[in-house]
Amino acid sequence: MKKTLLSRLFLVSSAVLLSAYGIIYACAGGDDWDFFGYNSNFTPETFADKSYSPLFLSGGIFYGIGFDTQHNSRFNSNIKSDWATYLKGKVDTTTVNYFLIGDEKPRYYSDEKNAIKNKEEIEDLHVFYKTKKENKGSQKWGKKLNLKDDKVKNFVEFLYLAQKIETVSIGEDYWSYDPVVAKTFNDAKMIQSIENVYNTLSDPFLKNRYWFLTMKARFYSNDKQKAIDFFNKTESSVPKNTLYYRALAYVAGINFKQKKYAVSNYLYAQVFDKCPELRVVTAYSFRPKNESDWTKALAMAKNNDEKAALWAIHGYYKDEKQAIEKIYELNPKSEHLNYLATRLVNRLEQSINNSFQLTGQGENQPPKQQTVAENKTENKAKVDNSAVDLISKISAAGNTEKPYLWDIAIGYLQTLKGDYANADKNYSKAEKTLPKTELAGMQLRLLRFVNNLNKIDKLTDKNEKTILADLNWLYYELPKTYKGQEFRYQNASSWSRSYLSHLYKEKGNQVMAEIFGESRYSYWNDGNSYYDNEKDLLAIKSFLEKSNKSEIEKIGAGIYSLKLKDINNFQAVQATFKNKIPEAIAFMQQTDSVQYYKFLGNPFNGNIKDCHDCEHAAYQKRKYTYMDFLTTIKSMQEKLAQKEDVYTNSLLLGNAFYNISHFGNGRTFYEITIIGYGSSPYSFRNSMKDMITDNSVSKMYYQKAFEAASTKDQKAKCLYLISKCERNDYYNKKYSDVNNYWEIREDKVNFIAWNAFKTLRKDYSDTKYYQDVIAECGYFSTYVNQ
Repeated sequence: MKKTLLSRLFLVSSAVLLSAYGIIYACAGGDDWDFFGYNSNFTPETFADKSYSPLFLSGGIFYGIGFDTQHNSRFNSNIKSDWATYLKGKVDTTTVNYFLIGDEKPRYYSDEKNAIKNKEEIEDLHVFYKTKKENKGSQKWGKKLNLKDDKVKNFVEFLYLAQKIETVSIGEDYWSYDPVVAKTFNDAKMIQSIENVYNTLSDPFLKNRYWFLTMKARFYSNDKQKAIDFFNKTESSVPKNTLYYRALAYVAGINFKQKKYAVSNYLYAQVFDKCPELRVVTAYSFRPKNESDWTKALAMAKNNDEKAALWAIHGYYKDEKQAIEKIYELNPKSEHLNYLATRLVNRLEQSINNSFQLTGQGENQPPKQQTVAENKTENKAKVDNSAVDLISKISAAGNTEKPYLWDIAIGYLQTLKGDYANADKNYSKAEKTLPKTELAGMQLRLLRFVNNLNKIDKLTDKNEKTILADLNWLYYELPKTYKGQEFRYQNASSWSRSYLSHLYKEKGNQVMAEIFGESRYSYWNDGNSYYDNEKDLLAIKSFLEKSNKSEIEKIGAGIYSLKLKDINNFQAVQATFKNKIPEAIAFMQQTDSVQYYKFLGNPFNGNIKDCHDCEHAAYQKRKYTYMDFLTTIKSMQEKLAQKEDVYTNSLLLGNAFYNISHFGNGRTFYEITIIGYGSSPYSFRNSMKDMITDNSVSKMYYQKAFEAASTKDQKAKCLYLISKCERNDYYNKKYSDVNNYWEIREDKVNFIAWNAFKTLRKDYSDTKYYQDVIAECGYFSTYVNQ
């Protein structure tokens, strides 16, 4: 699929001539995983202009956008604005936009317009101007526009010529493994006529427009060298605006096609520097083939700004630290330093271990848990000291465009290095020049919080108070009030919970360690194992019931995903599996499962085949709620204790306990938060896997029913149901040492003749139920026919 996606970037845009090498080189700008802020505390949007955002550190092709799909629409706003200004008072904005873009739902816009719908109207108006004869287009627009006005005529005539070039310049929405064949515009007469118009014009706006249209036409012609010749001949008289740098990008692309890589890269760097709209394009088009190309390009730079621009793109691919050093020497005020600084800090963050775990403990082994001190020691050693020194130097000088960026950056790195006092000083320094924006304020507050929490090695009543306001802000206020996408607070949220959990664990407070640690979030299939210890369960239940919680306890209880009702539900299910029905009812009454949750199938049915989907689809006269289920079991057990209808009650009780197991039609009964979810028993931790696959209670009731049966068919049914329990027990034991589904290695034994199978065949082959079993059960049919 990646190859298919990359094919989209082979579209020949109006800004650059792409090649396969350029695409591959661009892919090297990221990392092996998506870095969209969830493992970062440092928000690059706080510090760098929006035009750099696709170049922020990312695991994808470009940060936030993945692939650049704006080749046809990148300059729409500029074009509409420019023409609206030129035509002000002559043509209203809506009409200008209609002619430039069209009023149908846009697909991909061209560089000058998307005239799919209005192409014929423009041609009609052109013919009207040429012949002076009325036609459909002139009749329609003559009612809305003064077609005699020179500016209106100039607008229409320009669009007429522009749309001719668009037949080759508009890239299609193309998905394929095959490369796109570049189109060319080979009407030399038309190209020359466009250039002739340019040569005769005196109006600065129109002259500039026709100059670019000439460049565009020659770029898409089969003689691209003429585009360079025209550019070289005229560039000194052209204003250095967006159109100029778009044309310069054409020249850079042609040079690359001519294998003049150093020239190409030098020109792309100029466009990168001066035309923010083309930064992402020039970044992926910048590709020195070797070190010599890079050295030659650097030698071409006429001034420090041009050198800085080259290093700015070079740093995107190679080494942010080196690029920052070079640019800072050339021009400390360069805005390119801003985005490179964010990339450097974000890259340093990637090495930080926020999990408090040591991996590499062996295959299928959970990682070793670290103490807070061990985690800090590990992370301090991972931070690049030379990067810290560089950022510290720039921060101290205070001579960059955004000094607060460097003050905040060094403060954050000092936090990671354990230098909390100096981090505080640099945050206070940053605050003096920090812009009064929401994002900047939140960024500073977040990093101050990270620093303050890191100061705490042992929790006390006193130091807890230093983080309470920020914890409330981070856990409650931000998720509700912050509606943007940029601010990276998710990592601080998860890290702080883990940090506090480990502090509480080291303090011996297992309840608060669980509250902030959320044991259910575990890769190692042991989620919620905390609740397997009854003492721990009762302790956390007592904590949640506690009315006089401290402030930090209130915060913890609020963010803990499990509530009292969840724990009561878990206890209800556990008690049910243990056949402690009165206890189960008492717990169930304290949950929201009392009246809302119902079985999807009849939990008292006992069928030959285990097919919960079939039973869910079958008609049910009555749907049992979980409480109905428990109270019905209790009623049956009371009747059984009185020896009342022993066969029927025992059989139905056997079915009930069978159906709530993994093999029955009522799995939803145990698929709750604390127990887990999954279609395979291996999706559950071992204690829960054992519980949901245990049919011993079912088998006990089926045995009672067999002993109380009055007919051979009844006994045959009981025996078969017992055999299902034996079958399940066989497979439970066979795969008891398997940790997950993928470890299962099948042997040649599909099943064995269980005791109930043998007895069913030996003594009950004359019953109708025996024939029903042969018809429906493949196991038994195979056994009988051997």
